[in-house]
Amino acid sequence: MTSYLLAGPAEEPVSLVEAKGFLKVEDGAEDGLITTLIGAARLHVEGITGKALLAQSWRVVLDDWPENGVVKLPVAPLIAVTEISATDGNGASHELPLGQFRSEPDRLLVPRVVVGMPALQERQGIEIDYVAGFGTEPDEVPADLKQAMLGLIAHWYEHRDAVIVAGSGAVVPTGFDRLVASHKRVRL
Repeated sequence: MTSYLLAGPAEEPVSLVEAKGFLKVEDGAEDGLITTLIGAARLHVEGITGKALLAQSWRVVLDDWPENGVVKLPVAPLIAVTEISATDGNGASHELPLGQFRSEPDRLLVPRVVVGMPALQERQGIEIDYVAGFGTEPDEVPADLKQAMLGLIAHWYEHRDAVIVAGSGAVVPTGFDRLVASHKRVRL
């Protein structure tokens, strides 16, 4: 399985104004740095949790359907599946009817018989396009994840010149792990 980000979020979960207020920064001299830290903090939280904070479009590419009929989506929570297509042995793409598929917040459930399914090309014959995120507006992002972002932004802002020597410090502030713990994916 391969996944691609098709379109990132339209805005960040934490605004520049919110971040500057948290940092107690009043002038605009470091707006560029703070904006960069906001994006980096979102990416860090998303990477640790496996969840998109705000709506993003993703594509998953498969060689074939899993035998158990469950496609585990690499980025959750699922908002909507927008398109599923299958490419036949001649390279022609066939859009599959979405109504036959069911979903859960982090997976797509495939029926035993997929209507409209052609004989697939040997590799990368199935493409699933979907939107993942907690919502489209910053206020839909859980408060603990926004607080984790603000903590990261502040930590990185205050320690921007720090060099991490093995065992001497952390890239994340104390308490960060507790803020994101309930949102981490459990892997067995």
